[in-house]
Amino acid sequence: MYPRDLEKELLSLAKDYPVVTVIGPRQSGKTTLVQAAFSQKPYVNLESLDTRELAESDPRGFLERYPNGAILDEIQRVPTLLSYIQPLVDSRQEKGLFILTGSHQLELHQAISQSLAGRTALLTLLPMSLTELRNAKIDLSLDEMLFFGGFPRIFKDKLDPTKAYRNYIQTYIERDVWQLLHVRDLTQFQRFIRACASRVGQLLNLQSLCNEVGISSKTAKEWISILEASFILFRLQPYFDNLNKRNIKTPKLFFTDVGLACYLLKIEDLTQLSRDPLRGHLVENLVVLELMKARLSKGLEPNLYFFRDAHGHEVDVIFQSGSRLIPIEIKSSKTFHSDFLKNLRFFSKHAGEHFEKGYLIYAGGQEQRIGDYYVTNYLNATKTLIAT
Repeated sequence: MYPRDLEKELLSLAKDYPVVTVIGPRQSGKTTLVQAAFSQKPYVNLESLDTRELAESDPRGFLERYPNGAILDEIQRVPTLLSYIQPLVDSRQEKGLFILTGSHQLELHQAISQSLAGRTALLTLLPMSLTELRNAKIDLSLDEMLFFGGFPRIFKDKLDPTKAYRNYIQTYIERDVWQLLHVRDLTQFQRFIRACASRVGQLLNLQSLCNEVGISSKTAKEWISILEASFILFRLQPYFDNLNKRNIKTPKLFFTDVGLACYLLKIEDLTQLSRDPLRGHLVENLVVLELMKARLSKGLEPNLYFFRDAHGHEVDVIFQSGSRLIPIEIKSSKTFHSDFLKNLRFFSKHAGEHFEKGYLIYAGGQEQRIGDYYVTNYLNATKTLIAT
């Protein structure tokens, strides 16, 4: 097992709550993590048809098999179990009784809010972070990090990324989407996912997506929601306040794994990646993910946004901590230019007393402080949040 930063928070919450639920993309390492952290608990895979049928037909009898609790993997496959877990944990009054995992946000959130509200802590595990890769002695260049992504199995089994992500799409995404949407034309859905990848790190223009794929706006919204619920992509929301009505209110589109985004862009080797016009957006995606993972690994909301106004002033990331606003610019260049600080300076004036300090994250190795701004290498991106 590769050590995961979330383990510490997982073990801590299991001392405070009767149920802990770990959600995240398929193959992100949820099962390996919870089995390692709670090796004394029996493990139950609800993807298994026989196990699932037993749990659905006789939930009380099924849970009686595990009087001291258990790890229930992919709990969204039998959401009715949650209604039977509730009285069980209420009567036992024992912490860390059940550890649940799941891969679908919508199904789980609805079931948990109805059955386990106040009884479970909810954690999110995304693919491995740059810090976790380095701790596992996996040394990669920036382009290799973009190309390989962060799914543990790619490194554990030394898989070819292009083939691994192809199988991931066919094995998980298409099957899960089929279960949720019953999409008739999978070819059209594949075109939709690739069209989303071609807009990575950019404002989400639904009409453009619809025109390219040949679907309605309603269908596009539904498909994006399902991809988001399945941890394939996410929307970074814009930061705006009542002081400036001209701020853009359209979200930006990102993927939960940059290696998957590269595959969907049909990038098959590092040379092709280095020349791809979207490389800068992929680097931005990578850093945004790092910042998200740093917060999620502590059981915290990311509180990440971006800023853009009608005049074209833009900051890639705004981290909000209480009333403090910390702008973060991301550049794929290895060479620092003073112009990189232009939008940070603009935002600092816009934010006024709410601005504390700003960060420029880039691919260069020289780190320095320039007034209220810190120039930082991408490998140290998470220090921008740790320092706050």
